[in-house]
Amino acid sequence: MRASALLLAASSLSLIAALPAQAQQQEPEATRVDDVIVTGSQVAISPAYAGGQVATGGRVGLFGALDVMDTPFATANYTEELARNQQARSVGDVLQNDPVVRVTKGFGNFQELYVVRGFPVYSDDMTYNGLYGVLPRQFTAAELLERVEVFRGATAFLNGAAPGGSGVGGAFNLVPKRAGADLSRLTAGIEGGGELYGAADVSRRFGADRDWGVRLNLARRDGESSVDRQARTLDVIGLGVDRRGGPVRFSADVGYQDHRIDAPRPTVTPAGAVPTPPDASGNFAQPWTYTDERQLFGAARGEFDLAPNVTAWAAIGGRDGREANVLANPTAQPGGTLSAYRFDNAREDTIWSGDVGVRADVTTGSVEHRLVASASSVGSKSRNAYAFSNFAGFASDLYAPVDVAAPTPDFFVGGDLDAPLVTERVRNSSFAVADMVTLMDGRLLLTAGARWQDIRTRTYDYNTGALGSAYDGDAVTPAFAVVYKPNDWISVYANYAEALVPGQIAPATSGGSPVTNAGEVLEPFRGEQAEIGFKYDVGRFGGTVSLFSTTLASAFVEGGVFAANGGQRNQGLEVTWFGEPRDGLRVLGGWTLIDAELRRTEGGALDGNTAIGVPEFQANVNVEWDLPMVRGLTVEGRVVHTGSQQVNATNTVELESWTRLDAGARWSFDAAGKPLTLRARVENVLDEDQWVAVGGYPGANYLTLGAPRTFSLQLSSEF
Repeated sequence: MRASALLLAASSLSLIAALPAQAQQQEPEATRVDDVIVTGSQVAISPAYAGGQVATGGRVGLFGALDVMDTPFATANYTEELARNQQARSVGDVLQNDPVVRVTKGFGNFQELYVVRGFPVYSDDMTYNGLYGVLPRQFTAAELLERVEVFRGATAFLNGAAPGGSGVGGAFNLVPKRAGADLSRLTAGIEGGGELYGAADVSRRFGADRDWGVRLNLARRDGESSVDRQARTLDVIGLGVDRRGGPVRFSADVGYQDHRIDAPRPTVTPAGAVPTPPDASGNFAQPWTYTDERQLFGAARGEFDLAPNVTAWAAIGGRDGREANVLANPTAQPGGTLSAYRFDNAREDTIWSGDVGVRADVTTGSVEHRLVASASSVGSKSRNAYAFSNFAGFASDLYAPVDVAAPTPDFFVGGDLDAPLVTERVRNSSFAVADMVTLMDGRLLLTAGARWQDIRTRTYDYNTGALGSAYDGDAVTPAFAVVYKPNDWISVYANYAEALVPGQIAPATSGGSPVTNAGEVLEPFRGEQAEIGFKYDVGRFGGTVSLFSTTLASAFVEGGVFAANGGQRNQGLEVTWFGEPRDGLRVLGGWTLIDAELRRTEGGALDGNTAIGVPEFQANVNVEWDLPMVRGLTVEGRVVHTGSQQVNATNTVELESWTRLDAGARWSFDAAGKPLTLRARVENVLDEDQWVAVGGYPGANYLTLGAPRTFSLQLSSEF
């Protein structure tokens, strides 16, 4: 895979270098995509808003590109410019700007995991240009992305059910980079404990009307991070081709990512009270642990005007992934004593995803209809194997780590790590129809639709490959929404939407007693959402106020029967803002209040308690200022605050609130006639030692330690 990826990079770079360079633009806006946006387009990208940190719109599932003020849901669309100026390494770094999202880790691994409105979204449940399953599973590099589009709320109708079973509180769509103005940019930098960084970003537009574009991105990170003994190697290649204008428009993208971390600092599961956070720069990982993934992925999407008011689209994508991990995630006593055992696993994924649809604009009198029909499918085949060392494990200490010899992982083994068998097949298929009605000269928009979804899962024995369990379920998820715009700068909206989570399989026993419906597959769980909101946009400054309530069923054994007996209700208030209210002054941020309540728990013992890992309050404030006294100099500061979180379902242990301050500066200047930009940034300026998240995976309560004070410096040159 590495050889083919390098060949791809070399051939692509040669191709782009051979294309005729148009007049270079040297303004910071040079890389913005300046496409003419057609509302509902499945290919076009919305332009940047004032200040360049967010976009004026984004993808809204089967409806395609919509302006924020026309969207009957809460959204945010972060730009490549924001990610580049903040030296973002991943999607998670970009999402640190969102007051509704919190970033944590996966369960027993190093997958980035995102919590939206108190519910998890797994990184492999994000969409890539509208397609599920295509993105790298654990980590997606920021260098690949033009937009990080955040959708807050249930999306089963708009996108289909997430194949990994998350997405109840929100969703993310990642848009690959597109060629804007002709660009050749080289960047070099250093970060943390000596991690070196290099990147190339090259784009060209060509053709009689510059309707063809190609963009190539290469990046590499290599060295020790700000966490002691933790080293990373990351290679990234992204190539995109697009065609704008005319009756046929399309984009095609291919990417490769090779990401390895040696001695990655693990999460910690508390055994009782939360231990005092250790030094944020320390590392209690064993030196023989690592995580390594290689992913080759791609997608193509096109739309075709069949008539002046009828457009069809089609998209297809796929991913071939390889993962290998040697882990030892510890349990911690209140005093800091650690116990852990070795866990090895290997995973290989082959995934294909597709989407087709048609939209038609029809006018009946004074009423305009946008009729949309869409069908989608995602299928995956996963090969897995695992091996554990003796569960008696080994001891260490959170504050004075002890390196031990790597134990042999031969105590509990499933499959062959060198040649894992197929252990899971998943196929999600769906068909959706919708009507978006426009009345009162565009002031009133009414939306109604429904999606039929079929979810099929097969699991197989790790050692023999024999069929283990089968799941087949289907459901219809409706959605209703309204937008009213009394004037050009206010938009009031309301919606009802649903999430869909695959039903669980009843266990054989519970608490030592047999379960009478063992092996039964429950119907898919529905998350029901009701939301009202208010948006404002005065041209240079805007924001959203949202009030939402989401309920989700949960299953447990009661009276010997495993059923959807319980539930959780998350309700809250969100306030966000963005823009450039004055020349040279950019603001981005907001805050969220959440009440996450457990309901209908077993025996009613936990009714009314707060769910694990959901803070009651969280806030982000980011301010950028172009200093008028020094031409080209910009300073930036960001505050991230997360309130206290419950560590167990009984609410007897609580993680205290935490606050982090980040700061940065950049200076754009000319040298030898070439534009240069020097960027410097410090994350966790006060070098706080703090646990920043509880769990993420439902029901788990592992703790994630925040990063220490981290310096980064980059120099970019355009030519």
